[in-house]
Amino acid sequence: MDVSASLITDLLIEGKRKESFIGRPFYLSYDISRLLVCDAWKADVKGIPAGAFLLAFYDGEDGVEEAVLLRALSQTKLPTDNDVITSMIEYYKDNLDISGRAGSEKKGKLDEFTRYEFSFSGLECRVLGVFYRGENGKIEFGADLENFYSANNYSVYKATGDVLEFIVNQRDDDGIAGQKSDFKIGSVRYSSSRRHQAQEETVKVWVNPKDFLGKRSAMFGMTRTGKSNTVKKVIEATEEISQKALIPLLSAPPETLEFDQSGSPSFPVGQIIFDINGEYANANRQDSGTAIYDLYKEKVVRYSVLEKGNDFKVMKVNFFKDIESGFSLISSYLQEQSIGGDYVNNFTAVSFEPPESTNPHGSDWTRYNRLIAAYKCCLYRAGFKPTGENVRFKGASELNSAIIEGGTIDPSKGISLEEACTWFEKVWEQYDESEFIKGYVNKKGYEWANDDLKSMMVFLSTYKSPGKKTQVSGYKKLRVKQLLALHTTSMDESFESEIPKFLQDGKIVIVDLSQGEPVVQRLFSEKICRSTFNIAMDRFIKNLPNNFIQFYFEEAHNLFPKKDDKDLSQIYNRIAKEGAKLHLGMIYATQEVSSISSNILKNTQNWFIAHLNNIDETKELEKYYDFKDFTQSLVRFSATNDKGFVRMKTYTNPFIVPVQIDRFLANKGM
Repeated sequence: MDVSASLITDLLIEGKRKESFIGRPFYLSYDISRLLVCDAWKADVKGIPAGAFLLAFYDGEDGVEEAVLLRALSQTKLPTDNDVITSMIEYYKDNLDISGRAGSEKKGKLDEFTRYEFSFSGLECRVLGVFYRGENGKIEFGADLENFYSANNYSVYKATGDVLEFIVNQRDDDGIAGQKSDFKIGSVRYSSSRRHQAQEETVKVWVNPKDFLGKRSAMFGMTRTGKSNTVKKVIEATEEISQKALIPLLSAPPETLEFDQSGSPSFPVGQIIFDINGEYANANRQDSGTAIYDLYKEKVVRYSVLEKGNDFKVMKVNFFKDIESGFSLISSYLQEQSIGGDYVNNFTAVSFEPPESTNPHGSDWTRYNRLIAAYKCCLYRAGFKPTGENVRFKGASELNSAIIEGGTIDPSKGISLEEACTWFEKVWEQYDESEFIKGYVNKKGYEWANDDLKSMMVFLSTYKSPGKKTQVSGYKKLRVKQLLALHTTSMDESFESEIPKFLQDGKIVIVDLSQGEPVVQRLFSEKICRSTFNIAMDRFIKNLPNNFIQFYFEEAHNLFPKKDDKDLSQIYNRIAKEGAKLHLGMIYATQEVSSISSNILKNTQNWFIAHLNNIDETKELEKYYDFKDFTQSLVRFSATNDKGFVRMKTYTNPFIVPVQIDRFLANKGM
């Protein structure tokens, strides 16, 4: 990628061309400038749309080179406006044709002086900063005004062509746009109507994927306004820079820097897309093909919640093998559905963390194995298909002989799940009356069954108290299709362990959640995020390097905590707040700014804002950067005609740029 000529242009010389002159300021402060413009000057520069970048050059002294960067906002009143309006009304009353601007061929019935007076108007602008020549001759940009002089010392010009490209690709990290690591994301677009813009030279807008790596990025806009297209362009840009990485993460020495001298990441970048609508993993009309999967087949690993074939991995858990993973899904489901009650809360509070003891025959492991067996019995009773193994744990001979009349069940020799269910149910039924258990307390000073095992036996037996007292639903609460659909009898590695490994290798993982119910979507996305986060945190604590991993969330309002949710332990809040040090990036897309947790919004560095249709959303947006300058136009946009038209603020760009995002094409030849 060659450095464009526009990016090495001398703005302080090229920006002051006579043909770009549009007016003079009559008011200037640190924040606002008000200009006198006229119809002829506006016509010469093909109009001044709202949001246009203007340059106010300082003319007061020789040898001082600086230009204040302005953004056109709206019309402002001139002191002479009342007189002009009065005159216009009088002409209207006389039914005279007074059309025809100054300098045009149409003259109308106005005299030249009156036409000249009528042509002037006021323009209010936002002060964005100042360009000036530094000591080394390099053009610098400051995002505020160090000083300003009387307004008559300035002349204002519209930025176009190479000058405009220099401005919109300005970086506040001393980086140079157009480097090999940069990616063209679109072109400058000021307004929905494009009669004048169509006559002007296309001005390219570049982004550096480093702005997104390990950062929080938001894509806001109504349905069908180009959010997904923007996400795909970011994925494409990230993959391009990832391909330049040469060092495998797991074999890298701890001192390896995160970026090499060219600005590319040292390790391949992992990307994971939570595909709520299935548009990234499956063929769709939007992208004339399979989109991301079709473009990067060799790098993409696809997961689905259903058996789909076509190289899709099934995202299920063997609940009998991956005890902690399966139980975590069950607990999350019960909490998600607000299925409570004291015995349910006791059940979800059970810990399956293995004992620290190294003696496999000690009491700690005996209790742990007993608990695991009771939990597997709950799964079996609930309808989870077992993988065929028997269970083995140490009971007690006094209990074993009391289970069935005239016989015994000895779990230490291995018994079936059906026999184990009978064993635990009978033990709980006889718990208060058993002489062995009473004697155990007197002898040991604590009960034979701890609180975790009691909670499990309550769930299995469906009785809160021994002696078949106070019946409850128990394991039947697990007999629901949402949970049963998550179980598999496969003995393969679980997806929550497998996916982080793919991401560490720099793969693109697409998690197709389109055929999962909302609760399943939330459970899986949270579980994958938490697993990846924990692995990255573990490497961070051990002073091992982490590669950049980017999370992409479509329809984020379905997954993220709500605006007023202050629980900072939520995994999405943790990624937003702690992800930077772990090299975890978050890119999320949604229609609703107001639906996203403030903890996530406050940590978002990159913003892409398309059409929003109500002021509740724009009011929330106004809290960030200077989006207040655009809120009215964002509501007026057409969702149909303005697809991909966004207001963009990236991490290293010091101000918002209006951009028409390029269309993503899986087939580059199209």
